[in-house]
Amino acid sequence: MTKPQTPSQTAGPYVHIGCMPNFAGITGVYGVDLGQDMITGKAQGQRISVTGTVFDGMGAPLRDAVVEIWQADANGRFAPAPDADPHFTGFGRTACDQDTGLFRFDTVKPGSVPFGDGRVQAPHITFWIVARGINMGLHTRMYFADEDNTNDPVLGRIDPSSRVKTLIATQENPGEYKFNIHLQVPDETVFFDV
Repeated sequence: MTKPQTPSQTAGPYVHIGCMPNFAGITGVYGVDLGQDMITGKAQGQRISVTGTVFDGMGAPLRDAVVEIWQADANGRFAPAPDADPHFTGFGRTACDQDTGLFRFDTVKPGSVPFGDGRVQAPHITFWIVARGINMGLHTRMYFADEDNTNDPVLGRIDPSSRVKTLIATQENPGEYKFNIHLQVPDETVFFDV
């Protein structure tokens, strides 16, 4: 006998408490929240910051979203591969600021990684977003405006191609990138069904 699948539930409104207790003001349980420190020493590569805001369909910032990222190191290696940078975790988690909705990651600029068929993917960061009202976490990617993205096999599959721009971070200053995430039209970010 097969049991029916249990329906999903939204992550909020208290997702910060479970995922980021220190951020939520519950201190003394863990020294730091998981994913808070991506760089654990003298990491290789260019240090960068990624900031942005998650916007709802009305254009208002989500102040209760939790954003996670996963990425390769500066040499295109993912932890815990033996040749990956031991001073870089490749995983980050943060909560959006409860006043402004802004999120921020201090990381390194990732290197290129191979696609499943061997083609090279442009440097990118994978994002996962959860918040109240989102039944299942949303997956997207951030690419860099100052990199050559023309032959990336994932970007090449996006139809219509005019939506690729929703995945490109703008460079505000050297080493500072801005990547806003829009949950609905008219500027809806491309999300991936993974």
